[in-house]
Amino acid sequence: MKNDKVKPILPIFFTVFIDLLGLGIIIPILPAVILNPMAGLLPIDYDFSLRTIIYGFLIASYPLMQFFGAPMLGAFADRMGRRKILLASLLGTLGGYLLIAIGILTQNIWLLFIGRAIDGFTGGNISIAQSAIADISDDSNRAKNFGLIGMAFGLGFVIGPYLGGKLSDPSILSWFDFATPFWFAAVLTAINILMVLKRFPETLKNKKTGRIDPLAGIKNIRKAFEIKKMRTIFAVIFLLTVGFNFFTQFFQVFLVGKFQFNQSQIGDLFAYMGIWIAVAQGAFLRPLSKRFSPMKILSVSSILLAATFPFLLLPDQAGWIYVIIPFIAIFQGLTQPNSTAIVSSMSDRSSQGEILGINQSIVSLAQALPPILAAFLTTINMNLPTLFAAGSTLAAWLVFVFVFKGPNVVSETAQQGE
Repeated sequence: MKNDKVKPILPIFFTVFIDLLGLGIIIPILPAVILNPMAGLLPIDYDFSLRTIIYGFLIASYPLMQFFGAPMLGAFADRMGRRKILLASLLGTLGGYLLIAIGILTQNIWLLFIGRAIDGFTGGNISIAQSAIADISDDSNRAKNFGLIGMAFGLGFVIGPYLGGKLSDPSILSWFDFATPFWFAAVLTAINILMVLKRFPETLKNKKTGRIDPLAGIKNIRKAFEIKKMRTIFAVIFLLTVGFNFFTQFFQVFLVGKFQFNQSQIGDLFAYMGIWIAVAQGAFLRPLSKRFSPMKILSVSSILLAATFPFLLLPDQAGWIYVIIPFIAIFQGLTQPNSTAIVSSMSDRSSQGEILGINQSIVSLAQALPPILAAFLTTINMNLPTLFAAGSTLAAWLVFVFVFKGPNVVSETAQQGE
C-alpha cells in the first residue's frame, strides 16, 4: 500500500517543476517589456507611472481569471479525475504563451492581456497537482509531500527566471528577443503535456457528481467564511498571499526604478531566490516536519518573513539585496507548504478537491489585488509595496497566533511516539 502512495510523487513533482519553469521564465520579461520605453510595446511618450499601472493590470489579469477558472477546474477534477483536467489546463497554458509571444512580435498589448487571461482561466495546473498530492497523503507525510511540490516551485524558479533573462538578451545571441522566452515556455508546456499523457497516473479513487458553477469563485469566497472551522486559516492564507505577492509581483519594478536592473539581472536575482526556496523546502522542511507540526513552523516562519521585508529598502547598493533575499526565500519556503498542509489536514478526502479549490480562489483573489494596488502605490513612493508586504504578512501572523485555534495536526515524531 505504501508503494502505491509513493509512485505518483515523481511524475507529480516533474509536472509542477516543468510548469513552474515555464512560469518562472516570464518573471523578468514582463516588467522589461512594459517598463522599458525602447521595447516598443507601448507608445514611447508613456511615462514610468503609466507604464507601472499598465504592468499592474497585466499581472493582475492572470490571477483574476484564475479566480473564476480554478474552482471550475477543481470541480471538474473531482468529477472526471485529475489527469484529464490537468491536460486541459496545460493546453490553455500553451495557448496563452503563444498569444503573448505573438503579441510581443506584433507590438499588440491586447494580445498580452488575452494570453494572460486565457492562461489564468485554465491555470489550474498547480491546484490539481495539490489535489493529487492530497489524494495520496496522510497526516504523517502531508507536509513532506507538499514540501516536494514547494521544492519543485523552487527549482522551477531557479532555472526559469535565469533562462528568461538570458533568452531575451540579444547580446548572447542576435536573434534572442523578448518573445523568445515565451516560445521556449510553449515548448516546455508541450513537453509537460506529453509527460502527463505518459507518466501521470490517475490518483482520484472516488469521483463526485455535481453541477459546475461558473460563479464558483465568488461563491467560494463566501463559502470560505461560512465554514466555521476553516474561515480563520483561509483569512491567514489570504493575508500571507497578499503580502508575498506585493513583493514578488512588484519588486521587479523597484529594482528597475532604484537600481536600473535589466531583464537579465532580474532573472539572475529571482533564480538566486529560487535556489534558497529549494534549499528551504528540500533541506530544512523535511527534518523540521519530523520534529514540529505545521502549526509550530508557520507561527515562527511567518513573523520572521514579515520582519525581513523592510530590510530590502535599506541598501543603496544592489549587492546587499543578495544578502537579504536568502532570508526571505527560506522563511517563505517554510511558510507556504505548511499553510497548505494545514488546510489539507482540515478537510476529509472526499472534499479535498473542493477545499483546495476554495483555497485556490482565496489565493487567486489575493494575487490579483497586490499588482493593482502596488501600481498606484508605486506612483506615490516605490517603497510602499514592500512595506505593504510586511504589513500584510504581520497581520497574517497576528490572526494565526491569536485567533486561529488549529487543526488536529501532529508531527511525525509525535505519531511515532504513539
